Amino acid sequence: MRERQEGIAFLATVVVAWGLTWPVNKLVLAAVPPLWAVTLRSMIAAVVLFALALAVGRLIIPPRADVPVLLSITLLHMVGFTVLTSFGLAVVPAGRSVVLAYTTPLWVTPGARLFLGEPLTARRAVGVLIGLAGLAVLFNPFAFDWTSREAVVGNAAILGGAFLWAGSIIHIRGHRWRATPFQLLPWELLLATVILLPLSLTLEGAPAWAWTPALIALLAYGGIPGTGLPYWAIAMATRRLPAVTISLGLLATPAFSVVVATLWLGEPLTASLVIAIVLILGGICWDMGGSGRPPSPPRSGPGMNPGPPRVPSSPRARAG
Repeated sequence: MRERQEGIAFLATVVVAWGLTWPVNKLVLAAVPPLWAVTLRSMIAAVVLFALALAVGRLIIPPRADVPVLLSITLLHMVGFTVLTSFGLAVVPAGRSVVLAYTTPLWVTPGARLFLGEPLTARRAVGVLIGLAGLAVLFNPFAFDWTSREAVVGNAAILGGAFLWAGSIIHIRGHRWRATPFQLLPWELLLATVILLPLSLTLEGAPAWAWTPALIALLAYGGIPGTGLPYWAIAMATRRLPAVTISLGLLATPAFSVVVATLWLGEPLTASLVIAIVLILGGICWDMGGSGRPPSPPRSGPGMNPGPPRVPSSPRARAG
């Protein structure tokens, strides 16, 4: 009983930490260009994750067999997803952005059927259709201005990021792990920083914004409580709770984030957004309920709003 209570506490920590990440990043983008915002978060998170890995004795040199998945997570999620969603978040409300990002599991289902040969059951197909109905609500002409190029490009960038995130999850699901996902995280963030730093300098120039105490605090949140703490907490939760409980519990993240964006940033809580949340998250829950094991939820991420590490199937990985 105590172990379950601890697991729920760790899971709640993750939901709160990641739920706050989108509104925090929205505020950061008011002062820092998108590429630099992602780069700075990656730098801070890399330092934090290396320190955490050293503190718990989990810092290793990545095994050669894990290099392909390390590269795909870095390129598709740590760089691709975070950069696209950062550009999108600069022009799209935080609440809407997190809902669009959490369509990722919907794209995993057909992708897993295509690339991994997983069965696309009737129940899973219905779950995807329910989620797509939520997207249709978000993009209906009465709720979305299709004449605004900025809005169209911003929303498309976030959906593009969700597709890349789904590709990363599909590779994660099909990979035979040697190290644990947590052990690879510091190296993924380090590589992402190495890629992002020259891009930021080339495309956005040297930092020229004012380093106010508020901005420093927001960036520190994104790198420490927004990234390092949740990855540690989700690792603790996976040792205490079933995978289905974690997968369903994490669906509270976008709902919590929307509430925070409404109360903190003053974003309007529209009927179309509420209906879309219910349909998209409902479709994901329906999908989960019809499979022998839950679809791998968003695993990495943050850059923006990560999800839990995939629970590896190998005994060695579970022990790590």
